[in-house]
Amino acid sequence: MTSTVPASLTRTAEGSALQAVLLDMDGTLVDTEGFWWDAEVEVFKDLGHALDESWRHVVVGGPMTRSAAFLIEATGAAVTLAELTVLLNDKFEERIGLGVPMMPGAARLLAELAAHDVPTALVSASHRRIIDRVLLSLGPRYFALTVAGDEVPRTKPHPDPYLIAARGLGADPARCAVIEDTATGVASAEAAGCKVVAVPSVAPIAPSEGRSVVTSLEEIDLDFLRGLMTPRD
Repeated sequence: MTSTVPASLTRTAEGSALQAVLLDMDGTLVDTEGFWWDAEVEVFKDLGHALDESWRHVVVGGPMTRSAAFLIEATGAAVTLAELTVLLNDKFEERIGLGVPMMPGAARLLAELAAHDVPTALVSASHRRIIDRVLLSLGPRYFALTVAGDEVPRTKPHPDPYLIAARGLGADPARCAVIEDTATGVASAEAAGCKVVAVPSVAPIAPSEGRSVVTSLEEIDLDFLRGLMTPRD
């Protein structure tokens, strides 16, 4: 379930058309995309299969069901999708047990958004059990709302997660800024009608109409996000 949004957090930042900021988690705020791949490699090694490094770009950023189904088909492993999902979540949770490294600029950006009372949501394809563990490192106080991949009818690349997050914050999706690191997440946010900033982690993302691409969160601040709402010539 998504969390309850305090009424005090749903107001629009003064002097700005920006109503909310919605952020992906893995690879965007925390440096965990490598953790997921390492977990997948280890689980499949235990199942007697080696993963091809080229598959990494296929599974990054997608919902677990899609990634797991691809790896089962690619390897021919004798494991069901339900069984593999549990194995992967267990292995990943082991890896994040000692803490999760934040991406450069993440702590500063979250603190700036909080200082200016900008409603902020965490929107992830990861399952609730994983989000709740990672939030211990990120700081749950920074998010009025969190949306997990196993709590939505359709997860990324469908628009549902971002539509649900915007609605939960009382915001117009067109006046929400989304920060994502994968093509799957960008597709989800753009399908929801949000303004998107891509910070590619593993695979490159091309700029396009209405989409900004930067190399690090250190290039993003509140003024940058407000500027996304300004019509461009």
